Amino acid sequence: MSKQTCLSTSVDIEIPFHDCDPMHIVWHGNYPRYFEVARCQLLRLFNYDYLDMQESGYMWPIVDMRVKYVGSAKFTQVITVTATLVEYEHRIKINYLITDKVSGAKLTKGHTVQAAVSIATDELQLESPAILLEKLQPLLATLKED
Repeated sequence: MSKQTCLSTSVDIEIPFHDCDPMHIVWHGNYPRYFEVARCQLLRLFNYDYLDMQESGYMWPIVDMRVKYVGSAKFTQVITVTATLVEYEHRIKINYLITDKVSGAKLTKGHTVQAAVSIATDELQLESPAILLEKLQPLLATLKED
């Protein structure tokens, strides 16, 4: 997948109290949860969320995750989490950017890598299963036209 042709979506999240430390700053371990909210919305864009993956005979565990903390999110702050699909042929790689909804200030960035594993055989797939490519094709064709 060309880095110029990217499928992307964003979600807004208001930081709840239970995600914060005593200083009202988001505890660092909660950022992957925010990534997941955006990732699920991205996967739903092409009808391949986690239940769809399971029904297709594959699980897609995260095999690599990177997070870079640039700023701090705080209690009641509204953040925008953007997830962008950047690779899909051999694995699913999604980049994330978390910004302050009001100012646009960058708070956190990162990525996840998921690899397909056959549920029937428990074997790692070295290429993405055809079902992923079939689900993506209509959206990718639309993006190339734009």
